[in-house]
Amino acid sequence: MRKLTDKCKSLLQKPAFAHLATLMEDGSPQVSPVWIDVDGDTILVNSAQGRFKDKNMRHDARVAISATDPENPYSAVMIRGRVVKITTEGGDAHIDRMAKKYLGKDAYPFRQPGEVRVVYRIEAEKISSM
Repeated sequence: MRKLTDKCKSLLQKPAFAHLATLMEDGSPQVSPVWIDVDGDTILVNSAQGRFKDKNMRHDARVAISATDPENPYSAVMIRGRVVKITTEGGDAHIDRMAKKYLGKDAYPFRQPGEVRVVYRIEAEKISSM
């Protein structure tokens, strides 16, 4: 695991949209825009159980993330890493925190009936920035 740089943490703590690349079972890449969070040197992503990215990260822990600073599109971080933990514990509370960060709302407004929220903890292996 590599420690996240200060620049990386600073950017990921902003309401910056990130792009998460995962691998399909056939090895082809799949990319999704995601809200992103940081907990120490761990990157957190939240999704719903059963989505492509959920299935992909359970099948293959390797991921890549890119995020661009919303205040300066010429400032970005690119991260390659691995999912080290997948849990539903705290998933609902986490997506509510992300809704506050990205939408200014206390609760996630797009929750679907029966949806199970999942938190993925990602450790960086390679970090680059521009």
